[in-house]
Amino acid sequence: MAMKKKPAKEEIRFLDGPQSRWKDFVFTLKVVVDFIRGFKTLHFVGPCVTIFGSARFKEDHPYYTQTMELGAAVARLGFTVLTGGGPGIMEAANRGAKEVGGRSVGCNIVLPHEQQHNPYLDKWVDMKFFFVRKTLLIKYSYAFIVMPGGFGTLDEYFEALTLIQTKTISDFPIIIFGKTFHAEIIAHIERMKEAGTISPEDLRLCLFTDSIEEAINHLEIHSIKKFHLKPEEPGHKFTWLFER
Repeated sequence: MAMKKKPAKEEIRFLDGPQSRWKDFVFTLKVVVDFIRGFKTLHFVGPCVTIFGSARFKEDHPYYTQTMELGAAVARLGFTVLTGGGPGIMEAANRGAKEVGGRSVGCNIVLPHEQQHNPYLDKWVDMKFFFVRKTLLIKYSYAFIVMPGGFGTLDEYFEALTLIQTKTISDFPIIIFGKTFHAEIIAHIERMKEAGTISPEDLRLCLFTDSIEEAINHLEIHSIKKFHLKPEEPGHKFTWLFER
């Protein structure tokens, strides 16, 4: 005699499912406010080069010194140097630009331990949400430079790389500084190519270098000439969000 099959128990659920619509609505408003504050601050900063890197390197570290030199060289090209606005590599890039009379801007994230923006910024905006901050760092940039860093730096690097690879944004150059530091990343990218998870032509999206001169030449060719950037001309700037 066949045994009756017991009705299946309800599956285990680890998520609570949709939250209250009111909470989602309030969260959306907070995100919109974060974006608007960013637009107000950054709208007139001009074409930027965003420099990513660790907040943990101190002033006496070789990477800090190298980033200062790089920030100065980028500013001399006429770009605004844009960073996450914090200490370490971000401070070094802003400091280098500031010391040669270039424009220096930061998009600082508000953290529980109250990270302060660095003192070398002409303009800055404090953001609540990491994803809003990343969007703004990408939105205003014609190139990205990746210095040695941690999880956050790699997150920013691969986000920009993915957007370029998928043609979500224009084909802006990405420069990765420090061949030794990034050796395993380089090897893994080559491994992905061999496995077929990326296309061989995707390798052209990044320049790995240790040379400031090579980086600057790359910016001149793949940013200034490619996107037909010209020196700024004085004129009236229309404001719609009371931009500064």
